[in-house]
Amino acid sequence: HTDPDYSAAYVIIETDAEDGIKGCGITFTLGKGTEVDWSREGCGAPGDSSCPKCGVGLVGQAGGKACLEVTCGHEKQMLAQGYPAYTTSCAWLGYSDDTLKQLCAQALKDGWTRFKLKVGADLQDDVRRCQIIRDMIGPEKTLALVPLGIGIATGEQCHNRVIFKQLLQAKALQFLQIDSCRLGSVNENLSVLLMAKKFEIPVCPHAGGVGLCELVQHLIIFDYISVSASLKNRMCEYVDHLHEHFKYPVMIQRASYMPPKDPGYSTEMKEESVKKHQYPDGEVWKKLLAAQEN
Repeated sequence: HTDPDYSAAYVIIETDAEDGIKGCGITFTLGKGTEVDWSREGCGAPGDSSCPKCGVGLVGQAGGKACLEVTCGHEKQMLAQGYPAYTTSCAWLGYSDDTLKQLCAQALKDGWTRFKLKVGADLQDDVRRCQIIRDMIGPEKTLALVPLGIGIATGEQCHNRVIFKQLLQAKALQFLQIDSCRLGSVNENLSVLLMAKKFEIPVCPHAGGVGLCELVQHLIIFDYISVSASLKNRMCEYVDHLHEHFKYPVMIQRASYMPPKDPGYSTEMKEESVKKHQYPDGEVWKKLLAAQEN
């Protein structure tokens, strides 16, 4: 999708706790589906892991008061080095060659060593764009699309553990990409991580979009510490946009996710961002709707 609508359904569940603790949940699609999700939430529809919505993930913030306690070598390694990340920001479909080169040069300047290129619109154009990126990053850096031994990385559109089970049983993927919003809850994501461990398939999560990086960092660091205990052939996607709207944005150092130290699931948005972008009365939407009328 070269022109997605990044609006999102954002829900806050308040509790009667004395400290005012609350749960924040978020979900989004490429446009119209978000409106459907929003209407379901407004009617009090329960969380449903068969469709791409937040569901039980809403209690993310309310569930966490504990701080990270270092108890093993894997946790110490995460705190010191972080979880390996790759960038897609420089190679989206629809970018001109000049934009591609400009963003790739900036990514190299920022210290990125692992890159993913969006492909699938036109084979010959894909080959040409891959060559542009490879020429810029050189032979020593990682580009997820190699000439030989190509592995299938998929899963970001899968919305429950059953589909992942079928893909794993059919040996249809070599890299498993969970999506923290597409799967209906933390528990649904954890079941997929456990299946990936059983089938010995590395998990390389999809991220980007609205808050996906903030959410998925918790899942992938948990996978390393408590499930896979390995970083072999593993990395997590990172896209550098929209983080400024979150109260607890991800921290990237040396092209790696640094473990979050704040409690919760990192889903809480800044009040000023919510107010400004709220539909249909927020400042941003008023301008968009006015422009459409004209």
